[in-house]
Amino acid sequence: MSETLKLDPKKTALVLIDLQNGILSRETKPYPVPEIVERARTLAERFRAHSAPVVYVHVLMSDFLAVPSDEPMNIPKDIPPAASEIAESAGMQSGDLLITKRHWGAFAGTDLEQALRSRGVDTVVLAGVATNLGVESTLRQGTGLGFAFVTVEDACGTFSPEMQEFAVKTIFPRLSKVRTTQQVLEAFA
Repeated sequence: MSETLKLDPKKTALVLIDLQNGILSRETKPYPVPEIVERARTLAERFRAHSAPVVYVHVLMSDFLAVPSDEPMNIPKDIPPAASEIAESAGMQSGDLLITKRHWGAFAGTDLEQALRSRGVDTVVLAGVATNLGVESTLRQGTGLGFAFVTVEDACGTFSPEMQEFAVKTIFPRLSKVRTTQQVLEAFA
């Protein structure tokens, strides 16, 4: 059994990965997009109620950084700008931070680290799509910068059950505390 989670709202931020139109249009496993989005909204509301930062991260799809690889991302250059916008259903508010990334992880080439440190954040609660891509890349980069993480397993989804299971059972427990939405909500009680 996992230890009871305690979060200090003065030192904790919620970071939500890629809850944007072009990505949320895909089918996710094991949790469908509407469930992930609803859990993310609920988390964001709780963080705001405790004056803890809420950060939405989106990838600029038309400017995705291409790297040499065996399976390059073949993203068309004529993607409409709306595909990169945070989905209205994700509930972003005017006081929330918006970070734009050009690759998988939210720390590389962005001002996310500075934004968190300037607010006294040392712990990041992380959720979003896709579990083993944007979420995992952000987790790996952030732990390398010294942040502590809580990954919200039921507020993440990806494109196959196998991808989710490997990330959640093999990678995440080595880099973070893995909890449910309910456990995170109770951590502020």
